[in-house]
Amino acid sequence: MRGKPKKASREKDFTSRYLTGDFDEDRVEQNETFSERNKTQQHDRMVKTAALREEQSGIDFETLPIGEVIQVFSLFSEVAYQGKTYLCVIRRTLTRTTNTFVVVGDFVRFRIETERGAPLVEGGPATADLQPEGVVEQIMPRKSMLTRADSFKGTTQHPIIANADQVLIVASIRQPYVKWGLIDRMLIAAKAGGLKPIVCLNKVDLAKPEDDGKVPDDLAEANEVLAHYATMDVGICRTSVDAAIGLEEMRDLLANRITVLAGHSGVGKSSLIRAIEPTLDLRVGIVSRYTDKGRHTTTSARRYPLTIGGAVVDTPGVKQFGLWGVTRENLEEFFPDITSGNAPDWRKLSYRRILESLPEPGYT
Repeated sequence: MRGKPKKASREKDFTSRYLTGDFDEDRVEQNETFSERNKTQQHDRMVKTAALREEQSGIDFETLPIGEVIQVFSLFSEVAYQGKTYLCVIRRTLTRTTNTFVVVGDFVRFRIETERGAPLVEGGPATADLQPEGVVEQIMPRKSMLTRADSFKGTTQHPIIANADQVLIVASIRQPYVKWGLIDRMLIAAKAGGLKPIVCLNKVDLAKPEDDGKVPDDLAEANEVLAHYATMDVGICRTSVDAAIGLEEMRDLLANRITVLAGHSGVGKSSLIRAIEPTLDLRVGIVSRYTDKGRHTTTSARRYPLTIGGAVVDTPGVKQFGLWGVTRENLEEFFPDITSGNAPDWRKLSYRRILESLPEPGYT
């Protein structure tokens, strides 16, 4: 009688575990072909129509106030201007003629329809009978943009935040375990968008050294990765809200800068910001004990001012992160360690996996 097959021992080799997919959730999707011809022709017609309507409107756009978008909903945007928050809609032709929609961080010229300008109720507009207080007429040029694609094939752009200074990529050492492939993709997106990347390893108190002083394998691997990132001009910090580790360092990193919070669901982004700015009412979720995956507590990006100066933009957690504007031809620009020959094996593998997930040349 045959016994039960033995369970394979857990592979402890760093690169081998990367090969098995234990480090991220990247999967090459099936190729799809999309024709852009009709879409381009339609876009050109709408641009001409929008230009004609602008001429006929009689509006002097240069005289319109410039506000900052602090949150975007399906039908409305919150625009901050001179200490007030205006509930605005987007001019219809503008949404059809621009390459992207209005996003948090955008500076926009808008037309004020009413002077009420009161702060919105908690949670934002929830009913269809709300009346807009303004109309967004123009999106000002952006100095930076954090963008992801709808899939690994990158067929549709999903802008996340405009005009930020840096991206704080938060990962947790455990609960949930860090996905280094996802971190690599976010590093690329930050650099491609003109933002400085910072990697924060959170919940470090969950991987304490053993009584004999031995460092747990996952923490040793994380230290190896962070040390390598530091050689590529990536900011590094280690934090724990429960153990009050690294919070002062975090304050210094955030002060007087516009920072985007990004990372896997459940890694503790909202908890970190609440620890630094206790007055902010950010929802905090828990990690499922069955799946070891985080539950989304942030459902849309929102800008929060900090008393230490600057602001943070909390974004929904993601499980997949497609790259926008990154091709097989320019991928090496975001892997300087590959170009210089100083990349460890796990980085070479990360490069190879991302390369294979990008569309073939000529794919549309």
